[in-house]
Amino acid sequence: MAMSDRASSLAEAARIPWLEPGDRLTRPEFERRYEAMPHLKKAELVEGIVYVSTRVRHTSHGQPHASVLGWLGQYRAVTAGVELAAGSTVRLDLDNEVQPDALLRLEEARGGRCRVTEDDYLEGPPELVVEVASSSASYDLHAKLGVYRRSGVQEYVVWRVLEGQIDWFLLEEGEYVRLAPDAAGLLRSRVFPGLWLAVQALLTGDQQAVLATVQEGLASPEHAAFVQQQHPADRPSP
Repeated sequence: MAMSDRASSLAEAARIPWLEPGDRLTRPEFERRYEAMPHLKKAELVEGIVYVSTRVRHTSHGQPHASVLGWLGQYRAVTAGVELAAGSTVRLDLDNEVQPDALLRLEEARGGRCRVTEDDYLEGPPELVVEVASSSASYDLHAKLGVYRRSGVQEYVVWRVLEGQIDWFLLEEGEYVRLAPDAAGLLRSRVFPGLWLAVQALLTGDQQAVLATVQEGLASPEHAAFVQQQHPADRPSP
């Protein structure tokens, strides 16, 4: 880029207003302002309102976030047709553009409704979204919950770190139903068979037990059937 073009580009960026928490914007205007702030790492548009994240705390977010990625990554590693992403921008509709802490999605060829756009963002509802929240006061359990429900995110998991609680919501007939752990203390995905979560192990930081439980789920008949369903060409001839 020539110096004059670069100077013109910088001048144009300087004229674009910054994103401010509470702004009410259209998605195109939100994206225009976001792109003019390369130093900003995370901002979301929820129901047309701008939310800007502050610095990330270690114990209440950084560590739990890493644990979630380890849990989902173990599942993704041996489940073809499933993608894992962390912090990717997801365009849900004209009023909502979010950056979930983690998500699992089925590839489009496997029936997934979330696609990768030409400009390399995600568009449409992922099958499973996970958010790490400080408490039940977070907008993850209020405004964003309603957006994910309406957009058709089939499973939504919120880890309320300060309260030591995990909420797992399943979309049934257009409404979110909260799943309860079974007798073994496990939460089991309905959308991704074999994705099992040892709730207390995750809450107490016992990542070894979390991953061991995932391995049990991956060895289950449900996961084997799911993988076979994703790859019908691999089925043995009758």
